[in-house]
Amino acid sequence: MTLTGGQAADVTQAGALIEDVPIEVVIADKGYDSRAVVKAIEDRGAEAVIPSLKNRAEQRAYDRDRYKDRNLVERFWFKVKQYRRVATRYDKTARNFLAFVHVASIMILLR
Repeated sequence: MTLTGGQAADVTQAGALIEDVPIEVVIADKGYDSRAVVKAIEDRGAEAVIPSLKNRAEQRAYDRDRYKDRNLVERFWFKVKQYRRVATRYDKTARNFLAFVHVASIMILLR
């Protein structure tokens, strides 16, 4: 998990998220559709399950059935945001906010 400012694009952290992690498949939304990210994934011998942006001239094929698994992550983040402290971002420092996101994640996983 990586915490960035609200104005930072998700795709800027893609390389750091997959670095030093054994991967076979990377499932991501259209926000991660970039040639550099897909190349980095494929260079590691993994499959990129990332739909292309609508405005791309060449649409890349992806496994639609596997892409449905992304729903698990979306539902997890929905549950994390039910914690008021996460949803409203009361914490003034990134360190404290990220720490509580970890606590909320553990609480959800323990259910």
